[in-house]
Amino acid sequence: MADDEPVDPKKYLEESCKPKCVKPLLEYQACVKRIQGDETGQKHCTGQYFDYWSCVDKCVAPKLFHKVK
Repeated sequence: MADDEPVDPKKYLEESCKPKCVKPLLEYQACVKRIQGDETGQKHCTGQYFDYWSCVDKCVAPKLFHKVK
């Protein structure tokens, strides 16, 4: 029955796009490393996190919507 299940191509496309977004990923990882010792909870890497996923999404979107049509 599993063969009849539709496959979401987004996860596959995200994996293929991640190597194209190395710079935002490295910036996010550097931020995480930089704030590891923060016990106040005031520091965060939300901007870098969203920059990384925005890069991945921009790569995925044209390919994904081409398959949907």
